[in-house]
Parts: sequence; C-alpha cells; structure tokens
Amino acid sequence: MASTSSPTLSISSSSTFVDGKAPRQSPTASTQCVSLPTLPPPPVQPQTRPWKATAFCRKVARNVMAMATTSEAPTTETVTTELNGGELPEFVKTIQEAWDKVEDKYAVSSLGVAGFVALWGSAGVISAIDRIPLVPGVLEVVGIGYTGWFAYKNLVFKPDREALFRKVKETINEITGSS
Repeated sequence: MASTSSPTLSISSSSTFVDGKAPRQSPTASTQCVSLPTLPPPPVQPQTRPWKATAFCRKVARNVMAMATTSEAPTTETVTTELNGGELPEFVKTIQEAWDKVEDKYAVSSLGVAGFVALWGSAGVISAIDRIPLVPGVLEVVGIGYTGWFAYKNLVFKPDREALFRKVKETINEITGSS
C-alpha cells in the first residue's frame, strides 16, 4: 500500500538564472532607493598672491645672475633677509649666531633628533599608561601628594625657600658654565 508520488519541481520565472546571471529588476520595483542632494560647487579661490611668487622668482633670478657675473656668492643672511622682505627677528639672529659657534654640528643635530625621538616615545608610553584602568587616578594622587610634600618642605618656611633658590641658581650656573 505504498503510494508513489512524483515530486514536482516548479521554478518561477522571476528567480531563474539566465546565462548564470541573476535577473535584473525593473527600476520601478526598487522602492528603497535613496537619493542624496548634490553638493554645491567649491568656492572659487581668488589669486591674491601671484605677485609674491613673481617677486620671489625675480629675486632668485637676480641672485643667479649676480653669482654668474661675480666671483662671490650672496651670503645666507642676505638671501634669508631678502626672502623675508626685511629685518630678521632678534631671536632668529641669536639662534644663527649660536649655531655658527657650534663646532660639531653633526653631534648637535644627532642629539636634537634623538631628543625628539625620545620625547615622541615617552609620549607614547604615557598615552599607553593613561589607558590602563585605575593607573591614571593613582598617579594623579601620587603627584598631588608629592607636590604638597615638596611645597611644605621647600616653600613654606623662609630659610628652606632661600636654600632652594640658592640650589637652583647653583645648578643653572653649573649647566651654563658661568660663575
């Protein structure tokens, strides 16, 4: 009494694949289309400084012509002053004079780069420590406690304050080499 039934296979025309590709839907069938408004065009930047570039090119051309016609080249101070259009600030002159006095420029440059890398690395370490839970709060309490202890020990009473100022001045004189 077994009944045999043949399974029927029906394929609707909307889900059939033609040449291995999914059928296209009509544009009216997709109701979930989102349209974004177009952006306004970018503002036109007026050319306010073409004369500065032209003036700079003229100065460079004059310097090249001067070097070609004479045996002496303009100094870096002359070129820098011309580029800035006037007098250099006092601190720049001081830095230039100090740099000119340095005998081993390679060592000083290396120390500067090493200092920058150390500063960058220490900032990364501090940032990593700051992300650990509870540690920033504990370090803040330790810092507040040490600041209070230092102020009590060195700043509250006049003899201690004078001793601290004397020690700071001695340290500064030791570093700068002055007496």
